[in-house]
Amino acid sequence: MLETDVLVAGAGPAGLLLAAELALAGVRTTIVERHPERPPYCRGFNLNARALDLLARRGLADGLIAEGHRVPHAPATGLPGPLLLDGAATDHPFSLGIPQTRVEEVLEARAVELGVSLLRGHELRSFTQDSDGVTAVIHNGLRVRARYLVGCDGGRSTVRKQAGIGFPGVDARWFALLGDVECELPYGPSAGSDGRTVFVIPRPGYVRIVVREDDPPADKDTPVTLERLQAQVDAVLGRHVELRAPRWLSRFGDAARLAERYRAGRVLLAGDAAHIHPPAGAIGVNVALDDAFNLGWKLAATARGTAPEGLLDTYHDERHAAGTRILANTRAQVALEEASAEPLADLMRRVAAHPAGNRALAEIITGLDARYEPDGHSWLGRLAPDVPLTVSGAETHLAALLHSGRPVLLDLTPPGSFAAWSPGIEVVAAASPSTSDIEAVLLRPDGHVAWVGTPGSGDAGLAEAVRRWIGDVPIPVPA
Repeated sequence: MLETDVLVAGAGPAGLLLAAELALAGVRTTIVERHPERPPYCRGFNLNARALDLLARRGLADGLIAEGHRVPHAPATGLPGPLLLDGAATDHPFSLGIPQTRVEEVLEARAVELGVSLLRGHELRSFTQDSDGVTAVIHNGLRVRARYLVGCDGGRSTVRKQAGIGFPGVDARWFALLGDVECELPYGPSAGSDGRTVFVIPRPGYVRIVVREDDPPADKDTPVTLERLQAQVDAVLGRHVELRAPRWLSRFGDAARLAERYRAGRVLLAGDAAHIHPPAGAIGVNVALDDAFNLGWKLAATARGTAPEGLLDTYHDERHAAGTRILANTRAQVALEEASAEPLADLMRRVAAHPAGNRALAEIITGLDARYEPDGHSWLGRLAPDVPLTVSGAETHLAALLHSGRPVLLDLTPPGSFAAWSPGIEVVAAASPSTSDIEAVLLRPDGHVAWVGTPGSGDAGLAEAVRRWIGDVPIPVPA
């Protein structure tokens, strides 16, 4: 029997990033993935500003940015005009066009480098859990004993179903066909007389065609054929334009579902296993990364036995609420696209045309508005901005302090007033021109702010924040 600390089912973006985060914290991690190799097709082509901000906290963003294509707005559906990211609460005011397969390659390399064991061609079939861990059975007879199991195995998650976690929501009202093909259609939307539209999206060496299906089969898992896609495109255009050399054919709908809970004992969910939603806003890969980044450090501390009581439960608290917002805003975008009410469309045009409205919509759709503590200083609960810092005479940025995946107490006072905390937590004394109203900040490993010290407040509340998020550490005694 193979033994590991954490078993991750699924080697998509969520599973790969989660495994890398666990390994970074010294936790033995094994991934089982049913596909013997990465599929040749690519589901997504977008990293949004929030995902780039998170990846930057581990030093993973710059390389991807150098390869991708920057677009200065957030992808959105049904909203008039672009949602510009200039002025939004982000260090990366753009969306990055880059294939999901490339993102997975980078994350896999990171995970393997850190010691993660990746077993491709190994499908998790069943598992049982007890008070000490989980025993999983893989299709080839392999048995794996782990202290925790995380299902990152997609919308039809075996882990979620066998854990008995409900998946309430709404069924799809419509379906669309997607085809990566070659053809001579011009890029962009082409509206037909029946009210449907053929969307033609350029890709390297081919195009992606998306068209609503007028009469989907009763079994939505029925394979899509090139002939079926051709017939739908011809019906919309009212003419024949040959589609050739299909690379990938698929069907998707606007179903929206959210797991009732993200944790059941020693079993957890992340990514599509925890939520599915309409494809509006190109959010899928990005929210999967967000889940993994939130869960990784909490599960690692729990597996190591250093976590404060209840830390792992905050994963559900924070990300289930985020999932609820994501389902709401993706469904709203689809509803807006389909709305025939001109007053509603006019209202959204006016909101999006206002700079503050444009910025707010962009932050909501991309998840940049995420705040895990509702009250207090404007930084509290948010991802700390990547402000410039001077540390020991050297120029750096806040994100660089988090590359190791450990919590940090950032001391911005000239005399280093918080140095006494160093026996229990890493303290970094720094100066910054961007933080005049802040004396110190406690950063969680994911970069979210757990405590803010302001002029005159001293360390009031810091001990409580450390105990809540990091655990018992030596508390300094005033001299």
